[in-house]
Amino acid sequence: MTAPLPPDHHAGRSGAELCPLRLAYLVSHPIQYQAPLLRRVAQEPDIDLTVLFGSDLSVRGYKDQGFGVEVAWDIPLLEGYRSEFLKPWRDTGSISLTSPISRGICRRLRQRDGSPAFDALWVHGYAGINSLLAILAANALGIPVLLRAESWLADRVRSRWKLALKQAFFHLLRPGIAAVLPIGTANQAYWTHYFGERVPQFRMPYAVDNPYFARRAQDSQTRQAELRSELGIPPGRPVILFASKLQARKHADHLLEAYRLFLGSMSSPSTHPPAERPFLVIVGDGAERPRLEEMARELRLGDVYFAGFRNQSELPAFFALASVFVLPSRHEPWGLIVNEAMAAGCPAIVSTDVGCHYDLISDGVEGWVFPVGDVEALSAALRRCFASPQTAGVMGRNAQRRIHSWSYEEDVRGLRQALACVTGWFRD
Repeated sequence: MTAPLPPDHHAGRSGAELCPLRLAYLVSHPIQYQAPLLRRVAQEPDIDLTVLFGSDLSVRGYKDQGFGVEVAWDIPLLEGYRSEFLKPWRDTGSISLTSPISRGICRRLRQRDGSPAFDALWVHGYAGINSLLAILAANALGIPVLLRAESWLADRVRSRWKLALKQAFFHLLRPGIAAVLPIGTANQAYWTHYFGERVPQFRMPYAVDNPYFARRAQDSQTRQAELRSELGIPPGRPVILFASKLQARKHADHLLEAYRLFLGSMSSPSTHPPAERPFLVIVGDGAERPRLEEMARELRLGDVYFAGFRNQSELPAFFALASVFVLPSRHEPWGLIVNEAMAAGCPAIVSTDVGCHYDLISDGVEGWVFPVGDVEALSAALRRCFASPQTAGVMGRNAQRRIHSWSYEEDVRGLRQALACVTGWFRD
C-alpha cells in the first residue's frame, strides 16, 4: 500500500479560494462517545464531513456483551452531521475482525467518472476487515488516509511469534497511512514504536463533551436527595463511585477488597461516626455482577449498592453525588469514563493500566494513580482522598480545570493540522 502525495493543485491556496474539503470518516457503527465530536467537526465551514458506518447495531438496539443487557442509548447518535450506512455483506450484530464487512466501499469512495469522491479518509481502528478494505481502496484512488485508534504498548501478553506477525503487519500497513491521530501520550508511543518517525502524528485527544457533563452534573444538584433516597444513602454520607462494565478486567473486585481495608483502617466510631463513613456505589452490569454481589455479602460490606446499567444521560447525577470516582481496570487503553467524571468535577483514582492517567491525572492533584492489582495501594489512595472533608472537593475542582483543555476544540485543531499536512487543502 502506498500513501498518496499531497495534491499539488491545492498547494498555496487560501481557504477562501477553495470549496470545503471533502472528508470521509469510516467507523464500525454509531458510537455514543463520538457523536458529539462528529457534530463539532461538521460545524467547520471548510470541512464537508460524511460519516460511513459499517453497521447500525447501536441505533437499532442491541445486547452489549460487556454490560450483558439490552442497550438503547438515550442520546442522539446520528443528529448534526451527514452519515450513511454502507450495505452489509456481513453484520453479526457485534464488532470483531470479520464484522461488520461492507459492500462497495471502493465504489463509495469514487465518483462515477472514477475520480476520488473525497479528499481524505479518516479511519477509526485498523483491526477489522472493513477498515483494511477502506484503506486499500483509498490508496488505490489516491486518497490520503488518517488513522486513529486507542491502542497502546501496555498490551495483553502475546507470544514472540504473534508480536513478530504484528510487526510485519504494521510494516505492510505503514506505507498506506498518510498520518496518524494519537489520542494521548501512550497511544503516541504506540504509533512511534510501530510506524517510526516517518508517519506524521497530529494529537487528536480522546475527549468527551465536557460542557454537557458539567452542566448535567450541576443541574442534578437539586435532585440529589431523590437519588440518595433511591440508593438508600442517608444524607451526609460521602460516596465512592465505580461506573463501568462489570467485566473481570475492570476489577471492581479489587475495589471491594480495598473498600473493606479502607473501612477497617478508619478509627473508632467516636472519631469517625457512621454518618461520615463513605458508601460505595457500583454502576454497571455484566457477567461479573453475581460474583461481585456475593463477594460483597461475604466481606460483610453492607454499605455497597449495585445500581445496575445506567444510560449516559444518568451518569452526571452519579458523578455529582460522588466524592471520588475509581477505575481499577487492567488493560484499559484510555478510559473515557474518567473524562466524564472529571468534567463533572469528580476526582479520579485509577490504576496504572488506565491509559488516560498519563495525560489527565497528576498524583495528589486531580486524583491518584496506583499500581494495577495492588489492593493495599488502592486502599491507601482512598484514605488520602478522605483525609479531610475538603480534600476531595479541592481535587474535584482541579480535575474539572484539567479536563477543560482536553476537549473537542483540541480535536478539531489536530484534525485540521493533519488534513492540511496530507492534502495541502487549507492552512490554519
